[in-house]
Amino acid sequence: MDIPTIIEKPTVLVVDDTPDNLSLMSGLLKDRYKVKVANNGDKALRVARGEPSPDLILLDIMMPGLSGYDVCEALKADAATRDIPIIFLTAMTATEDETKGLAMGAADFITKPVNPPVVLARVATHLHIKAATDFLRDKNAYLEAEVARRTRELAAIQDVAILAMASLAETRDNDTGNHIRRTQFYVRVLAEHLQPHPRFRDFLTDGTIDMLFKSAPLHDIGKVGIPDRILLKPGRFDAAEFETMKAHTTLGRDAIIHAERKLGMDVDFLRLAKEIAYYHQEKWDGSGYPEGIAGDTIPISARLMALADVYDALISRRVYKEGMSHEDAAAIIRDGRGSHFDPDIVDAFVELQDEFRVIAARFAD
Repeated sequence: MDIPTIIEKPTVLVVDDTPDNLSLMSGLLKDRYKVKVANNGDKALRVARGEPSPDLILLDIMMPGLSGYDVCEALKADAATRDIPIIFLTAMTATEDETKGLAMGAADFITKPVNPPVVLARVATHLHIKAATDFLRDKNAYLEAEVARRTRELAAIQDVAILAMASLAETRDNDTGNHIRRTQFYVRVLAEHLQPHPRFRDFLTDGTIDMLFKSAPLHDIGKVGIPDRILLKPGRFDAAEFETMKAHTTLGRDAIIHAERKLGMDVDFLRLAKEIAYYHQEKWDGSGYPEGIAGDTIPISARLMALADVYDALISRRVYKEGMSHEDAAAIIRDGRGSHFDPDIVDAFVELQDEFRVIAARFAD
């Protein structure tokens, strides 16, 4: 057996300081609506702010204490009640009175003595409008929440995919451990510190810093294409081996380009990932690789990554060396100011040394 759906009657609050008017309006509305009454402005506000709130308010203007205008103003100023439609019900008939009420946000204006069919028609009309508005508001709120949830979900999937790809490269080298996480955070603290700097502020927007953080783990993705006999060699490379190792920058960029083409669209964070993967071995004085470019020609993203990558390589154990102390690594970074590294990025590192230590400890191997 089907269970009949119980439809709640809309609630109408009638506000008037005259008992006869309250009785009249209650008798007129009670068969169609749930009616609440208030004989002054203070009580009207209490009822309107209670639970459940009324669906519509019929409001007298001329009352002792708070006037109808005062009540309307208070309700429209409160986020919890501002969407309740208000119909002024009053003996005031001057055009300026009606104009003032509508300007305050009232939905309608009915003059006394009332015409019952007119009152019922206008109440029904404004309740229908409110029901439609509430539906759209609830629908929009649901859609906004759903979009936010899907956006968070996509961002999480994206982050996981990036870290999975980066980890694939890092697992080729058993000693790198949390290198990708440490360098990711080094890049972010450097970028945030340099954000107000005249040389960097146009580039280092909040959005760009977020994308740098996402992109940094892909800096060595090209290592997946380097043979184990070279990547894991426990000693210095000969000239031919070094040339092969240098190819990881080009391999990394090309892998990201290939992924981007498969997507069929440009993605901002992949643009930065390509820069970082390809240029992070360039040096400020032009002695780096793969292109040997110098100074500001090197993308800012890669300049930040270069310092973060070298610092972490210095303090970390590798198959061919033990990790050195922070002090020794910091001295090498300072010595590379203006030769290996952008001078301003080195200056930022010097000021951020304590934060680098914290990150290194937090993501220690």
